[in-house]
Amino acid sequence: MKMIVAIIRPERLQSVKAALTEAGISGMTIVPVRGRGSQAGIRFTTRVGSFCVDEIEKTMLEIVVEDDRKQDAIDAVRRSAATGSIGDGRIFVIPVEESLKVGGE
Repeated sequence: MKMIVAIIRPERLQSVKAALTEAGISGMTIVPVRGRGSQAGIRFTTRVGSFCVDEIEKTMLEIVVEDDRKQDAIDAVRRSAATGSIGDGRIFVIPVEESLKVGGE
């Protein structure tokens, strides 16, 4: 199994969820996060000066899939999250050794 961790723009969340559902992937964890990557923040200039917001609001999705569904999940996220601008996000693929239900079922 693999865990796909996708950090995306918050406004793209509904599109990503729809694309994953269309690909037959329904389970996911959604977490609001803040951070910075190559975008390194946004600089605002006003009449009284300028300032930089260097922690950008993003949304993190954690999706665990069987190995043969990994590429389906990646393709769905990339296709639906991309705007073509810097700051679209990042995808990480992490091996999962085991997945157990809390109730022991």
